Amino acid sequence: MLQPKRTKFRRLHRLRSQSKGVSTRGNQISFGEIAIKAVTGGELTARQIESARRTIARAVKRGGKTWIRVFPDKVLTAKGAEVPMGSGKGAPDKWVVQIRPGKILFEMAGAELDLMRKAMSLATYKLPMKCKIITPDI
Repeated sequence: MLQPKRTKFRRLHRLRSQSKGVSTRGNQISFGEIAIKAVTGGELTARQIESARRTIARAVKRGGKTWIRVFPDKVLTAKGAEVPMGSGKGAPDKWVVQIRPGKILFEMAGAELDLMRKAMSLATYKLPMKCKIITPDI
């Protein structure tokens, strides 16, 4: 699964206000012929990214090329069940990336367009936010 090799700090603040507004960077197709674009915002975990990537790879029978345009660089912590209040922040639990509406999540090229569209459609079911499949406006 995706996660940084090292970080400056072990634990981070949640910063939910970061997800306000629309994506101004990474909102256009740069590499592929077809892409998945987020319509709503939210947090995407490393497990969800890997699950969608596997779905795409299986649907096109490992043909074509896939680009993952997001990287989970923010850690979320969790405390165990029935732990008393106090005693600090919980241990690192999972890695997430903050997604704003309009962000391109995956791109793909090098296979039949119908097959890629089907693969991308299957991958959107694995993601926690509403997404749409787009092609470049040429």
